[in-house]
Amino acid sequence: MTGTRRGPMLAVLLTGQVMVSMDGSIVSVAAQTIRAGLHASNAEIQLLVSSYLLTTGVLFVTCARIGDVIGYRRAFLIGLGWFTGASLLCGLAIDPTMLVLARIAQAVGAALLMPQVFSLIHRHWAGAERRRAIGVYSMVLALGVALGQLIGGLVAGVDLFGLSWRPIFLINVPIGVIVLSIASRVLPRSRTGERARLDLAGVALLTAAMTALALPLIFGQYHGWPAWTWIVLACGAVLLGVFVRYESTARHPVFDLAALKPNGVKLGLAACCIVMGCYTVFVLTLTLQLQSELGYTPLQAGLAFVPYALGFGALSLSWHHCPQRLQRAMPIVGPLVLAAGVLLVVLLVRNDGHPWGFLPLLLAGAGHAAGYSPLIAQVTSLVEPRFASAISAMNSTGPVLAEVIGVAGLGSVYFAASTPADGLLLVAAAVAALLVIATTCAALSTPARAAYLR
Repeated sequence: MTGTRRGPMLAVLLTGQVMVSMDGSIVSVAAQTIRAGLHASNAEIQLLVSSYLLTTGVLFVTCARIGDVIGYRRAFLIGLGWFTGASLLCGLAIDPTMLVLARIAQAVGAALLMPQVFSLIHRHWAGAERRRAIGVYSMVLALGVALGQLIGGLVAGVDLFGLSWRPIFLINVPIGVIVLSIASRVLPRSRTGERARLDLAGVALLTAAMTALALPLIFGQYHGWPAWTWIVLACGAVLLGVFVRYESTARHPVFDLAALKPNGVKLGLAACCIVMGCYTVFVLTLTLQLQSELGYTPLQAGLAFVPYALGFGALSLSWHHCPQRLQRAMPIVGPLVLAAGVLLVVLLVRNDGHPWGFLPLLLAGAGHAAGYSPLIAQVTSLVEPRFASAISAMNSTGPVLAEVIGVAGLGSVYFAASTPADGLLLVAAAVAALLVIATTCAALSTPARAAYLR
């Protein structure tokens, strides 16, 4: 494929990605407006927010494999069409039950769309061009979350056309239709080189394991961690072990474990997951602090993270132009810079009451990009194109699990603290410690990174 055709292709893929990334965070910011508009209970609002994360986390690996079976192009188009239709249903919801069900349907479309983006980038870009494409892709991941907060806050504060919260979903419909019409013309009809099949036994095992792992992590905190959450978690761990054992001998594995064999892949993915999980916890707890304790409006809370998105975006777009020595250092130094930025922002909030200072958030965003973008580019370069769906599945599922675990664990720390300010400080300290672990994982994968840069 020529560079001329790859430009529109990347634009289509990333537009789809930013749509589903936004919807992962947009509802959290607009939750209060939705609650008032539909007279929803606290439990219904929690389910509305959590169902998207639960559904995508459970389905990512299976949907990545579906791309192998039916083709990445077709899977992307079906996922985008499904997501667009479900967004319309969300916007037309007349009660909380309809909205939750439509939200789950929306997440199914997102789970089918998202892995195909990375799979197509992995198969159709190589070398320096792939590093540039992944840099833009990484920027979109962060911008999607930031835009979700910003747009959710804007809609929550402005009754657009008298539709209250509904435009946060309805905006996806015209965009989705336009992207679908363009995507059908610019996306290549790629083949995986072999006749792939979907192993239904493996799908059933994986779905049961992921559901058992994610369900208690998402809902356990809200219910005070009763005994059932620990029992279900233990069952999920056992089922995941059974799934891994089954996959090692399966003729058509849902997730090909061979994708993890190259030196540096497992440690690199671990570092990426930790960084993404820490980012989610930081954003969540700081947003809670700004809105519930400092009186920020949803829009003000969304705008507070603009410097972070700018720092992330600037480095994501420019890191591949840096000298190789600096590229090698970024995944090691990046998490430490992110940790320093998080601690500085939290101290400002704690002592001054507001996250004043453009620089700390800008620094944190740049550290996040340095700790993620070069490292995920390294990981993909070590994996053969035939494993594109497997590495895409890990790049989608791993961060989601890290986010769920981080929110469940550190969210509990935040709410259990004597004061919200103390809770925020404890979370920041824990995030910093985890980011040191991410730096260690990145440093241990250095030999593989050196081979990647040669």
